Parts: sequence; C-alpha cells; structure tokens
Amino acid sequence: MQASSLSPGMGVRIDGKLFVVTGIEHRTPGNLRAFVQLTIKDVLKAQTLEKRYKPSDDIEVIDLDRREMEYLYSDNTGATFMDTESYEQYTMSEGVLGQSLKFLRPNAKTIVLLHDGNPILIELPPAVELTVKDCPPEVKGATVTNQTKDAEMETGLAVRVPAFIKVGETLRISTADGSYQSRA
Repeated sequence: MQASSLSPGMGVRIDGKLFVVTGIEHRTPGNLRAFVQLTIKDVLKAQTLEKRYKPSDDIEVIDLDRREMEYLYSDNTGATFMDTESYEQYTMSEGVLGQSLKFLRPNAKTIVLLHDGNPILIELPPAVELTVKDCPPEVKGATVTNQTKDAEMETGLAVRVPAFIKVGETLRISTADGSYQSRA
C-alpha cells in the first residue's frame, strides 16, 4: 500500500519489524517535494518512532484483528484482558502497555489489537473517567482563578486539576496527554 494511503491503527512491517501506525501527516513544504511523516509504534520494544516516506513508497500492511476486551487485573506476569465474545483471556506484559494501564480501571472495556492470535497493543478511547483518590484540600474561592494542584487518580495516574476538585470526584481525563478535561 502506498504511504499516502495509510491511516492510524494500521499494522505495517518495516525492515522486518512489526509496527502500528499511530499518526500520519502529509506535508508539502514550499519548494521541496511532498512527503508523508509517519508516527509508528514498535510492537516489541514499545518505542515510538517517526519516519518519512515519499507518498508513492510501498509499505507492507499487516492485518490486525481488533477485538473488544475487558481489562481484568494486573500482576507480576502482566495485565490480563478477557475477550467479551469468547471469554478467552490474554496476558500482555506491562513493558508493551507502557502508561496505558494508568488509564484503565478494572472491568473497563477497550480495543485490543491482535496479530496471529497474540495481543500486541491496546487502543484507548479519547477520554476516560477516573475517580480522584488523593489530592490536597479544596481551596476556598478557587472557582474564578486559574489555580491547579496535583491529584492522584484511582489507577495511580498523576494529573494537574483545578483547585476546587475534591477527593472522590469522578473526572474526565484525556488519554492523549493525561490532562484534566472536566468533571464527569
């Protein structure tokens, strides 16, 4: 498939390694030739790389199976997910998942990408709802000012939140950058 036809979420094989496209940008700088800037994630090493290609370059596309799964628990072997249709369980190492687990509470549903029956990556929704586990006390009169404070969510994720947020509130958190969006 041509580089200009790729889209985020597709699996590709580059230099014999399996990658998942996480971002694509078609650029045409002033007096230079157009190119496609790919942001890809190495499935085995959990590294994110950027590569440039001509729009007409052929890239091998790999079929990935997308299944809705439920996050069950984490232990020293990794995170366990259960297929919601077949009830089959899969374990993924925390090295591959990276910070993704900080956005998932137990029993949360997510999309898991499988290649040859092996889980390789999870797709998070754009935002998740998490409960505040710990934060400094509420600041009086903080509704008008733009003050923020650190809060720890139930999954261990650290987020900067407005000063009026209290322990026990459910917040909407962006999975793209881990920032506070709103109260849920």
